Amino acid sequence: MFYNSKIYTVESVTSGHPDKVCDQISDAVLDECLRQDPKSRVAIETFGSHGLLVVGGELTTKVDFDTESIARKVYRDIGYSDELRVISSIVRQSQDIAQGVDTGGAGDQGIMYGYATDETPEFLPSAVVLVHRLASGLEELRRRDPSASSGQFSANSQKTDFSWIKPDGKTQITVENGKIKSVLVSTQHAEEAEQNFIRDQLTIHLIVPIIGNDGIEILVNPTGKFVQGGFAADTGLTGRKIMVDTYCGLVPHGGGAFSGKDPTKVDRSAAYMARFAAKNIVANGFAKKCLVSVAYAIGRAEPLMVSAIDENGDENGRDLTVIIHKNFDFRPLAIIERLGLRQPIYLETAAYGHFGKPNLPWEALVKL
Repeated sequence: MFYNSKIYTVESVTSGHPDKVCDQISDAVLDECLRQDPKSRVAIETFGSHGLLVVGGELTTKVDFDTESIARKVYRDIGYSDELRVISSIVRQSQDIAQGVDTGGAGDQGIMYGYATDETPEFLPSAVVLVHRLASGLEELRRRDPSASSGQFSANSQKTDFSWIKPDGKTQITVENGKIKSVLVSTQHAEEAEQNFIRDQLTIHLIVPIIGNDGIEILVNPTGKFVQGGFAADTGLTGRKIMVDTYCGLVPHGGGAFSGKDPTKVDRSAAYMARFAAKNIVANGFAKKCLVSVAYAIGRAEPLMVSAIDENGDENGRDLTVIIHKNFDFRPLAIIERLGLRQPIYLETAAYGHFGKPNLPWEALVKL
């Protein structure tokens, strides 16, 4: 397998991470366009920095929408309450690109990968599943506490009070010789919460229930303090967490980001189809681990290349491409139709990974 090394590391981030805030805003705009006009073509990028939010891009749509209102709602729903100055600069899609897409061609050139393994019920590497659980678990702890919305925290609060957890955060797992070696959790927190308290609470209520504590090195906020977070501490940009979005760096990535792009952009839709194909090849017993790769030329419907490999640790692997050609059509419009990608389903993909969530269409199981 591609991560068949003695040691490797994976990471995830919370929905309040600056880059993920931008991904969610971009996908919320996309969803609004698709909700009103399913054939909308959308390419939205978001940039946030120290009180400023810029939403820009290109689209072709019949929709009227308020970019600023969408952005502010996403920001508040994530859990931030500070003020933002919002600038919007969205123009019509280039006709040079549109003329190729109009005929069913790919919206861009590029290489996309999909991967699946029988290692977990999610058909993902176990470390990827666990690192996302840790990150989403931070948010679940924060949101399950009614006092969290008040923003108030006292050092004398009950131990079940998680209002001290704030939206920004990261998680990381290191695996050595097939066993978890270390777990890292960094969370933004209230000023009043002390480091020992934070470490104890996250160890008891987050890390041990998900990972256990059998000889594992546990690191929590290793700088000793993480009060300032979000756009107040760092800039954010759409598409800057592509490894977190996919397979956490354990398999190849073509480089194209997902969020803010409608399904005519094969960066997104073909990556979903590649995952759909890989997962079903494994689920149907043709391989224990499968890597699917595909490449496109802008404006051309037929892929330049489609490949599937049984990634069993052998340098070359076993060629499964014949199964791809028999069961999966990688032309952009065929992908959109088979997976039903003109629906407003993308905001839910924009945090904690695009794969392994059973309600998403590219995660469906079919008989081959």
